[in-house]
Order: sequence, then C-alpha cells, then structure tokens
Amino acid sequence: MVASKTKAKNAKSKPKDGGDAKMSKAAVKDSPETAAATAANADAGMGLPPAPTPEASLSRYLQEIRKYPMLPHEEEYMLAQAWREHDDREAAHKMVTSHLRLVAKIAMGYRGYGLPVAELIAEGNIGLMQAVKRFEPERGFRLATYAMWWIRANIQEYILRSWSLVKIGTTASQKKLFFKLRKLKGQIQAIDEGDMRPDQVEKIATALNVPEKDVVSMNRRLAAPDNSLNAPLRAEGEGEWQDWLVDESTDQETELAESEELSKRRALLMGAMENLNERERHIITERRLTDEPKTLEELSNDFNISRERVRQIEVRAFEKLQKAVRREAMEQRLA
Repeated sequence: MVASKTKAKNAKSKPKDGGDAKMSKAAVKDSPETAAATAANADAGMGLPPAPTPEASLSRYLQEIRKYPMLPHEEEYMLAQAWREHDDREAAHKMVTSHLRLVAKIAMGYRGYGLPVAELIAEGNIGLMQAVKRFEPERGFRLATYAMWWIRANIQEYILRSWSLVKIGTTASQKKLFFKLRKLKGQIQAIDEGDMRPDQVEKIATALNVPEKDVVSMNRRLAAPDNSLNAPLRAEGEGEWQDWLVDESTDQETELAESEELSKRRALLMGAMENLNERERHIITERRLTDEPKTLEELSNDFNISRERVRQIEVRAFEKLQKAVRREAMEQRLA
C-alpha cells in the first residue's frame, strides 16, 4: 500500500493520527499510473496477488476489477478490524480490491476535463488506499460511504493541478464553482460560447452562493485554453505575445530618483527642525510627523498649558518650519 499525506474531506469519521507505519512508505514521486503500479508491485512483494492497474488497457482493467466481489457488511467489518488491530495486509488488500469498481465509477464522472481516465482512476485508487488506512468500522457505516470522499478529493485535486498551468480553485468556493459550473450551465441551457447573459450569471451565483464576478471569471478561464507567451503574434512574421506585456512596476531610474528626492526632503526637514525650541519640536513631531497624532488635550496635559496655547504654538512652529525649509532650499538651489 502507499501512504500519502494528502488531506481530504472526512465524512463522518475523523482521520486518525499515527498508524502511518501500517502502510508502505513508498513515495508517490511520478505520475498516478506509477503510483498505482508501485502499489501493485508492493502487494506482489508481500506475497499478495498484484492489483490491476489502469495504465495498460482501460477496457481490460474494467473487466479485471469486476472479478473482485463486493464484501458483505460482516466480512468487511472483520477485515477492517484485522487490518487495524493486527496489521493484516491481506485484509487491507481485499478491502481495496473490492472497491476498485467504486473508484472507476467516480472517475468516469470527471471525464469532461480533458484528462485520461486511466490517470483519474489511478489517482482515485490512491484516495481509496488512504480511506482504508483511516477507516474505523466501529462507527457503524460502510467503507464505500467513507471512501468516496477521499476518492473524489484526490481526483479533484489532481484535476486542479493538471488542468491548467495557472493555479485555479484556491478556495473552497472556487473549487465548487470549477466542478459545478458546466453542469449548471447545461441545466439553464447556457451552452453558447463566450460570456453568459447577466440573468444566467445571477442564477448560477445564487445557486452556488458565490459572487457573480467569480462566475464570470471562472467561465472565461474554462473557455480559454492555456497559451504560450512565446507564441508568435502572426503565423508569419516576428514578434511574440510576451513582447506586448507591459511591466506596471516602477523602473529602476524612477525608483532611484524618488529615493534621492525623499532623502533631500528629509534632510531639509531635519535641518529646519533645528530652528525650533524643544517644546515646539515636540509639539510639531507629535501633531504632524507621527502616524497617530496626539490630541491638543493630551499635549496640554504634557506641558500643563491650555489646548488653545498648544494650538498657537503648533501654528507658530509650523510657520517657522516652512520659512526655514524655503531658506535652506534656496541656499542649496533646490527651489
């Protein structure tokens, strides 16, 4: 078996911590087909009959998995207990192979995303093995009920990773929109290419409880395939699409000029502050040069004077500061 750390939705039963040593720790480094083949080889190495894998021939694989009978509730319970309590790999193998048809059935429902069905089945099989590893039969429900959530989650994550080079479906609502948009468009007969009508967008947004702008954005992303930025603008001629991309960030020359300008202004201000006495500098700093200015009431308490007096000192100090800055700028020929 293959242990995977992929998290999936847990239906009715929480995944157990620990127990990772029960399953084989072979890493899933390559494609889903390789993962399925690795699982089959691991079973064979332990003296178990190798489980079929879908990468060779899909039709043959579907025929092969029909040979594994569905388990009665009592037998499934005993096998699960044997696996959990005694690490009985033969029991785990039997639970997995008896549910391969469930994986194939679920994977067939995701054929419309342009990915090979064999890959979807292989990824679903990994989810099935995760479910078997975490299955708790004493909770009273069947393995199929629990496993379908792991199977779907693994298949959906694989589709999201493989469907586009641009990452999509980063939130739960976006994932729901990605997998249900086509079905809802078919129900309201919004099968035309291009943007949907506003009333159609509103219906889908209401049904899925998502913003209308997300519906429009996802519909456009599903309609437009990935294109290379190195693709030529015309069939004949020079130039690529990336040549027309505009860099909206500030160029280095502008950043340097702004930095130098800021440094000069800061130096002028610091020089002008020397023309103020200590109380004036404190009031100007607290009233004009901090992110959270103090109130007149707070400063009046600091200096034990009235608020009006604080205001007068602030106005006079600011006027002195302006004159000093202008004078210094004239001397340095900056104004």
